[in-house]
Parts: sequence; structure tokens; C-alpha cells
Amino acid sequence: MRLIIIFLLLANLSSHAQWREDSLKVLAQRILTGKDAAERFRADSAFTRMLVRALSNPHSFRYPFDSLRNISRVYAPDSSFRIFTWQVVRDERVYRRHGAIQLPTPDGRLKLIPLIDRSQIINAKADTVTSNDWWIGALYYRVIRTEHAGKPYYTLLGYDEHTVRSTRKVAEVMHFDASGKPRFGGPFFRFPTGDTAHPPLMSRFWIEYKKDGNARMQYEAELKLIIFDHLISESEESDKPHTFIPDGDYEGFKWENGAWRYIEKVFHQKLEDGQAPVIAPVKGKKF
Repeated sequence: MRLIIIFLLLANLSSHAQWREDSLKVLAQRILTGKDAAERFRADSAFTRMLVRALSNPHSFRYPFDSLRNISRVYAPDSSFRIFTWQVVRDERVYRRHGAIQLPTPDGRLKLIPLIDRSQIINAKADTVTSNDWWIGALYYRVIRTEHAGKPYYTLLGYDEHTVRSTRKVAEVMHFDASGKPRFGGPFFRFPTGDTAHPPLMSRFWIEYKKDGNARMQYEAELKLIIFDHLISESEESDKPHTFIPDGDYEGFKWENGAWRYIEKVFHQKLEDGQAPVIAPVKGKKF
């Protein structure tokens, strides 16, 4: 009897959520393609309200929302949460990010933590620890679970349009404090003494490169490494990230003793096109 009740609940969730998802899909497309900022922001507001209503259905944590191609939805490897992120473009200079963390509950009730983008007013992004109310923001495409001293840490890999001329890929560590609130950043990215290109510690790390430069940052599970493209300026202007492009080498990070430790050169033989390790893309997205 219990299995029948669970089946009926899930079937009811699927029918209600599918109805919502069809409407959400239309709004998500309008966020992306609205003719002006006002239309895009109206669509975003309506989308946010409707998403919360859809997630308010019991046991919605199990529902994948697969058709929302413009909305990033990634689960933690241990299914302890999933995170929704998306962006609204005001103009070529301002990209507003939105998001929420959903956590599973024993009775299926909604537990949702909103993410409030404060990136425009946080200056020291590389060494600032933030909360969900002071979120720097990115469109996350991968969650990596690690542990230290028995505590789980979740590294989020994300995509950031940044400016009209350059794009960023971002890595930051999130964990939950004693009260269950998320904390983003901390002394988790460590570089060797004498490294003139980086400070010894960073709360989050990013690579910035020419718009549509196709630089990659991904987690290679077999190697247990975060791997990212080494970048050079195509015009020999090292102070202008919008000129940076991949040169075929790879740098990386390895999790050791509660931090990601920098590896200057992951592979000691320079790789030509087609020889690079297979770093799985995110389906349906350009991350």
C-alpha cells in the first residue's frame, strides 16, 4: 500500500510539474530573447514566481525540469541539494544572475534558499567569503564533492558572461555552516610561495578570456583534478584579458588537506588540437 501511495504522489507531481514546466519553458526563452530589458525582466519575475510554485509541489526535488535548456540545474553528487542558476541581460554591460538552492526534505515539503546577486557592489571578489544574500553569482554547470576532517565541501564550476569583450569560468567552494546556511568562498585555492601571478590564497578562482574564446574549466574525475586552459594574449597584451586565448597547455588544481592546490602544468607534453583530454561538455549549454 505504501508503494502505491508513493507512486500516486509521484504521478501527481509529474502531471502538475509538467504543466508548470511548459509555461516555464516559454518564460525562460523570453528571458533570453525578449526584445528589450523591460520585457526580459518581466519574464524573469514571472518565471521566478512560477518556478517557486512548481517547486512547492510535494517531492519536487525529484523532478528534473529537463526542458528548461536556458536554466542551469545541477545536483550535488550526494543529492544533498540542487542548484538553479540563470541570467538576465540588461544590456551589453550588465548581466544579472539569479538562483536558488533546493534541499530535499523527509516529508517532501519545499526548502529553498534564494541566491541574491550582489556582484556589482562586491569589489574584492577573489578573497571575499559570501552568503546566499551576498552572492557573487555564476551559471553553475558542475558540482564536485570533497571532504576534509569529516565535513563535506562542494566546489561549484560556473560560467560568467562578465563583459561584452570577455568571459569568465569560475571555481568556488561552498559549504553549509552549523545553522545550515550556505557559505561561498574561503581559503580554498592555494598557490606556491614565489608564484608572482597569484596571491598565496584565493577564495575563488577564475580564468578570463576573449569572448567566444572557448576556454574550458572542468573536473576530470579519473584524475581527480580541476583542469583548465592555460591562456596567452593573442596580441601580446598581458594586461588585457579580453585578448586571452588557450594555447594548448593545461593547468589544474588537486584537492589536498582541505584545499585545492595549484598545478602549473598538468600535462608535460603540449597537446595539439584533437589530443586534449575529453572534458565532457554540458548538454544543451555553451559553458
